[in-house]
Amino acid sequence: MAGEASPSKNGTSYGADSIQILEGLAAVRKRPAMYIGSTDGRGLHHLMNEVVDNSIDEVLRGACTFVDVVIGKDGTMTVSDNGGGIPVETHPRYNRPTLEIVMTVLHAGSKFDKHTYKISGGLHGVGVHVVNALSEFLEVRVKRNGKRYFQRFERGNPVAPIKEEGDASETGTSVRFKPDAEIFETVVFEKPIVEHRLKELAFLNPEVTIHFTDERENYETTLHYSGGLAEYVAELNANKSPLFAPPANIKANRQDVDVEIALQYDDGYNEVVLAYANNIPTIDGGTHVEGFRAALTRCFNDYARNRGFIKGDKEGLTGEDVREGLTAVVTVKILEPQFEGQTKGRLGNSEVKGIVQSVVNEKFSEYLDEHPAHAQALVSKALQAAEAREAARKARELTRRKGLLEGGGLPGKLADCHSKDPSACELFLVEGESAGGSSKQGRNREYQAVLPLRGKILNVEKARLDKMLQNEEIVNLITAIGTSVGDEFDISKLRYHHIVIMTDADVDGSHIRTLLLTFFYRKMHNLVEGGHIYIAQPPLYRLAKGKEVIYAFSDAERDKKVSEWGGMRGVTIQRYKGLGEMNPAQLWETTMQPETRTMLQVTVEDAQRANELFTILMGEKVEPRRDYIAAHAHEVTNLDI
Repeated sequence: MAGEASPSKNGTSYGADSIQILEGLAAVRKRPAMYIGSTDGRGLHHLMNEVVDNSIDEVLRGACTFVDVVIGKDGTMTVSDNGGGIPVETHPRYNRPTLEIVMTVLHAGSKFDKHTYKISGGLHGVGVHVVNALSEFLEVRVKRNGKRYFQRFERGNPVAPIKEEGDASETGTSVRFKPDAEIFETVVFEKPIVEHRLKELAFLNPEVTIHFTDERENYETTLHYSGGLAEYVAELNANKSPLFAPPANIKANRQDVDVEIALQYDDGYNEVVLAYANNIPTIDGGTHVEGFRAALTRCFNDYARNRGFIKGDKEGLTGEDVREGLTAVVTVKILEPQFEGQTKGRLGNSEVKGIVQSVVNEKFSEYLDEHPAHAQALVSKALQAAEAREAARKARELTRRKGLLEGGGLPGKLADCHSKDPSACELFLVEGESAGGSSKQGRNREYQAVLPLRGKILNVEKARLDKMLQNEEIVNLITAIGTSVGDEFDISKLRYHHIVIMTDADVDGSHIRTLLLTFFYRKMHNLVEGGHIYIAQPPLYRLAKGKEVIYAFSDAERDKKVSEWGGMRGVTIQRYKGLGEMNPAQLWETTMQPETRTMLQVTVEDAQRANELFTILMGEKVEPRRDYIAAHAHEVTNLDI
């Protein structure tokens, strides 16, 4: 956790006098979202991140090699490490036990002391205090100075003074806490989210071993990856066809900034770049990603021109060209990271861009020189991407002359709405002409538009932009949305802030939905990130008994209602095989009317997992898709291979 008895890397010991108090106690419980972003599931798991990150900070100092995380059957989480242990001595300036100050005083922490924690991922000393304030109870056990100590807190307040419990031959900290149901919408930790974060940290810190147990499922696993980032990239590409192996690894320290990057190319067309600063995922990128991308483009162009792949004043390769098929993990560790936004989504340190750019320019140029076969394959791929980009530009020009793509003329099949306020408008993407007809008749024409889709759209997982723009259904879709696509994508031109995928509840409908989600995730990712994509939930059954009519969205709902009615006597059940079987009034009442409908908002909490799923489900390799379907067949109603 946030302390240790031995000297830090620069020889300065960490004791009670390292703790600085910058601010008095704030009413965290009154405004939790200010500190953890939200009180939903995302905020709940943010508590876990804060406690685990403190243990990882001990790893970064070289004081910790093992972290143990347990989700208890009682809803608690326990995080233990073999770091130095939080100081328990009386603070010389404030005459209170240091452990109590760390746990109860906002902005109290050694992370403001540059000599103790050179690199830190925690919330600048805020994190543990916030977890304490937002927990029903929190218990801390510390092994330090040859002794074992214990203190319990309830909703941020100490129940009793620190208690010495006996002797200890080791050092370390264990924090057990139970999130407060008075604060959070849910207090149930989700195993996949927890395990993904721990796995991520194990890849980023190859020196640590993380043990994870979920007592609710009798599940445990040990995470240790000595290969670090290169092993991380290899796993990300496990279901792809890499152009070279192992991944290239770039590592350097410049101006007190540690830079490490692993990268690999595959024969596909999608770019996956995961970025971190001090172990914190920067899902919105930042200066480290900007520096990496700029340098990559320069390295490719320099190599291509020096070896005659690009001659004279011919246009060079663009960033889009050189990143086609790229998978990379970019990490930096810096003394004082400047994160934009409370949840640290983007790195803002301006100096980092130049540092990363310099490192990649030097190291990746060396890699290309030392691996000529790899370099030639990569440059050839980028040149093919450039040709496809030019073909896509010509295709866009052609569609513009036809009045398409950017709203000059909307698709003839689109039944647009009257409102011109994008924030109020909804676009329903409907499978087939029959369902399209019912949707057009049943909708609210003021703010609901309908675009019928004919058959299955192109699988964009396997297609470049130029091929996409030859597909009529995709061109109609892009045109209706209004943002254009590729390097010309402009979210300010979005015509509908709610884009709703509305397909039948059968195998074909499931496949079409997956194709559309693949298109949005791969080609209009900003729409997914912005929360603009939704999935409609039409009912499966219409049940009637006498004058009472209800709709059931699953077999279980149907059976429950039939049971409540006392059996099937006098009950009429209609099974909707498709949306087209509903009349306009039924479709409006069940699926389109805001007051009665159920819609799922598409979000990407875990970019790595989403990338992996789309690769498995929509990629070239059949075997991973078969394995996935076999493993998950019991979870779904309809499967499409």
